[in-house]
Amino acid sequence: MTIKRYGTGETGAGKQHLPFARAVEANGWLYVSGQVAMDAGEMVGGGIVAESRKAIENMIAILHEAGYGLEDVVRVGVWLDDPRDFWTFNGVYAQYFGANPPARACVQSRMMIDCKVEVDCVAYKAKGGQF
Repeated sequence: MTIKRYGTGETGAGKQHLPFARAVEANGWLYVSGQVAMDAGEMVGGGIVAESRKAIENMIAILHEAGYGLEDVVRVGVWLDDPRDFWTFNGVYAQYFGANPPARACVQSRMMIDCKVEVDCVAYKAKGGQF
């Protein structure tokens, strides 16, 4: 089995080294690390809608870098700081995943940084027609 890591050696807020990969691929499975609404090492403002869009777009950028798309996503994990943002987040989420949404878990959680939402995902793409 070949394992490929994407984005090792990255830096986060305050330019601190992040001790994990943005994504890891193994046997057609891609595991994308949690993404927040960060741009160039700084959090974007604008509330739950803006943060949700940016976090999902960061996740999509990593998927594309690895050669995957939203159609390959089989599961998404969502952490919300405030449960009152659940329905608003769902509205943004639906704009990206449309009629064929993946499986999903969504929980309330205190965040490690000052953000409202974090998302991660698992995607699968058969390599060379193999399952």
